[in-house]
Amino acid sequence: MRLGVATPLKDARQGALLPRGLRYKSLPGLAASAAAVVVAWLIHSTVPVMPFLTVSVILGILCANLPGTSAAVEGVLQPGLVFSAKRFMRWGIVLLGLKLSLLDVAALGWKTLAIVVGIVLLTFMGTLLLGKALNLPGDQPLLLATGFSICGASAIGAMSGVTKTDHRDTVIPIALVTLCGTLAIAVLPALKGPLGLDTVQFGYWVGASVHDVGQVVATAQTAGPASLAVALIVKLTRVLMLAPMVTGAALVGRFRRRRTANGAGDTGIKLPPLIPFFVAGFMAMIILRTLGILPPVVLEAAGTVQDLLLAAALFGLGASVQVRALLQTSGRAIMAAMLSWGLIAALAFAGVHII
Repeated sequence: MRLGVATPLKDARQGALLPRGLRYKSLPGLAASAAAVVVAWLIHSTVPVMPFLTVSVILGILCANLPGTSAAVEGVLQPGLVFSAKRFMRWGIVLLGLKLSLLDVAALGWKTLAIVVGIVLLTFMGTLLLGKALNLPGDQPLLLATGFSICGASAIGAMSGVTKTDHRDTVIPIALVTLCGTLAIAVLPALKGPLGLDTVQFGYWVGASVHDVGQVVATAQTAGPASLAVALIVKLTRVLMLAPMVTGAALVGRFRRRRTANGAGDTGIKLPPLIPFFVAGFMAMIILRTLGILPPVVLEAAGTVQDLLLAAALFGLGASVQVRALLQTSGRAIMAAMLSWGLIAALAFAGVHII
């Protein structure tokens, strides 16, 4: 068992390719994910300041650590939770593309667009270097860099799908990006006045620095609808960076695998795809939204389905987090996350004044 995470049933990684008997074993975990999504939705409806997806992660962490549920999470529920964490995450990322129109991005103007892209790239490289300097294990530096610079847990899920990172190794980055994004809901509005930001400037700052879309909504709406509108457009522009960043990681992965195969004289090694299918689907959905051929009712329904899929996926990932072991073993990861959060907030604040 790895410290900080529960040990999943390895065969559950095969999802729909499992024998029928093992697929039946996924049903309890899938049912638990569905129930958790309902509870998270009710909590969010009652307390709108709590983002739906953030609540889903928290519920998963609670279930993994409370005495009455932890045994089931590590036992009978495990296959379905792993399926939710991997498959639902990818389907949700595909539908996420329907939230983004290239026309909205173009409306920002080249200067704002260049600043937003610059913030993403500088945060990504800065966090990656921080993670490596702090000797974080495995793909943690890459996953933290992706999550903090682009769109939180969804971006981490997309990148881990390309790098073939074991889902157990994604839970610490997801827990940390969720923690910082949740803190931003309280911290950023409190800083609006002291920093002298007007409503529109605050929207730019939130959209350029807060991680998850739901957290952006919860933070920016405290300054009114104008701030929220600006924050969402800037945030979704960051989401657009998901496709090139993940595709770039896929290309690097192919190059490394090919070089390894050539060095070993193995010509039969299987290379990862140039563009993962879910990233291609994400880009296709962006094109559909930009063309404007889908009626509003379809977009609204797709948005609801996307939220439900991502909520189920994040509950499954949250259910892998063991808080006691996490606190004992992840001091360097926590330091990297806090430094990255400060970095993107500072870069976004500077960007606001350049705009």
